Amino acid sequence: MPAPRVSILLPVRDAASTLERCLRSLAAQTLHDHEVVVVDDGSRDDSGRILEAAAARDPRVRVWRTPARGLVAALNAAAREARAPILARMDADDVSLPERLARQWQRLQEPGAPDMLGTCVRLRCEDGEPTSGMTAYVDWQNGLVGHEAILRDLYVESPLVHPSAAFPASALSSLGGYRDFDGPEDYDLWLRAARAGMRFGKEPEVLLEWWDSPLRLTRASARYAAERFFALKAEAVEQAFLRPSRPVVIWGAGPIGKGWSRELRARGHKVVAFVEVAPRKIGERIHDAPVMAVEDAAGLGPALHLAAVGQPGARVAIREAAARIGLRDGIDLVAVA
Repeated sequence: MPAPRVSILLPVRDAASTLERCLRSLAAQTLHDHEVVVVDDGSRDDSGRILEAAAARDPRVRVWRTPARGLVAALNAAAREARAPILARMDADDVSLPERLARQWQRLQEPGAPDMLGTCVRLRCEDGEPTSGMTAYVDWQNGLVGHEAILRDLYVESPLVHPSAAFPASALSSLGGYRDFDGPEDYDLWLRAARAGMRFGKEPEVLLEWWDSPLRLTRASARYAAERFFALKAEAVEQAFLRPSRPVVIWGAGPIGKGWSRELRARGHKVVAFVEVAPRKIGERIHDAPVMAVEDAAGLGPALHLAAVGQPGARVAIREAAARIGLRDGIDLVAVA
């Protein structure tokens, strides 16, 4: 049997309530030449029966059943069994729209194609209306389409919705697969891909329905808690930008800026100043560093400037102000949250 064009990596655990919906969406893909590589990670519900029935109906569905070893082990096992040169992610509670695989496969054949390719997504909710935080996140990530935009906000939040992603199998292999640790495996993959010089992209159309529920791992597992994302971001910023003895200037003296100051000082880095546009804060000291006006930040030498604010509009304002005093976005100034 010839190799398929795309292998879908589908880890499953106790997903009987949503699995058939997910599998129907994959069976309806306009790119027929694909396979669904399912690793049933120790399910105790009816998932096994549903998968056996799906495999009997459609030989493109290939199922491995394993003891419960966790999501990362299931993903890496699926990647090892995949036969296609392109891998696509999927979760058992989401829905791929019919053109999804065809669009991503075509994009990944083009000259200069990205190494990591997501899509815009539509947020759906199993238990009423989505939270304002999830809605804001989806709106933000849907607005990051090109490589430069994604890379510019890489340290703000995860810029790709994981189950929307597709990438060459060779790219995942060159990164050593997914890393199993006590943090978010998807964001870790994007950060490692960026350090390796890989390029990012996103299909501008909505091609995935991303279903949120109280049992979703991003809500239920401590690996996806805010503090784990923050620790991963801090480590990545440190590795990418903070050579020994490079000082730090933090733009924003609110909770986010103070949190970054505490974390970086704990890691042995020197925060030499905060920059604020609010006149009432200028002249104060925070963590023994002065709060100064924008125009005074130009004389701080080779420091790394962090735009440490939560609102996209505030990041835009900081970038504009920083550019006026000669700071280069992504080199001298990095946006974080």
